[in-house]
Amino acid sequence: MTTPVDPYMAEALAEGRKALPQCLPNPPVGCVLVRAGTIIARGHTQAPGRAHAEVGALRVARGPLADVTLYVTLEPCSFHGRTPSCADAIIRAGIRSVVVALIDSDPRNNGAGIEKLRAAGIAVALGVMQDQAHSDLGPYLNLPSNRQ
Repeated sequence: MTTPVDPYMAEALAEGRKALPQCLPNPPVGCVLVRAGTIIARGHTQAPGRAHAEVGALRVARGPLADVTLYVTLEPCSFHGRTPSCADAIIRAGIRSVVVALIDSDPRNNGAGIEKLRAAGIAVALGVMQDQAHSDLGPYLNLPSNRQ
């Protein structure tokens, strides 16, 4: 059974597919920023050590972002690896609403990114199109922990 289609998460999933194969061993994550029903920015995971999907989209966005909802196919990372924490970048950007398809099963994250966002006062919705996201991301989520 699939979860209902959300047009913005569907766009984030399509964006994530653009990441392959360059993003490997990181998962092919996609992100869109939505303001008043319009996608204003897109991003997908780049090669290891380069921008993750959220940061890529945030770099494109202009102006204050408090009225923007960020849709991302995988929980934003909470830790600094080869790249800084995406959760921290979202907080710094002033985003107030985040929609996430899947929790990141990486033990360095596994809900910590969601906790960080919520602790900063950001509204987080989980599980939007999670079945579809798992179909896209599932094969890449159990790779060795050299991700990031």
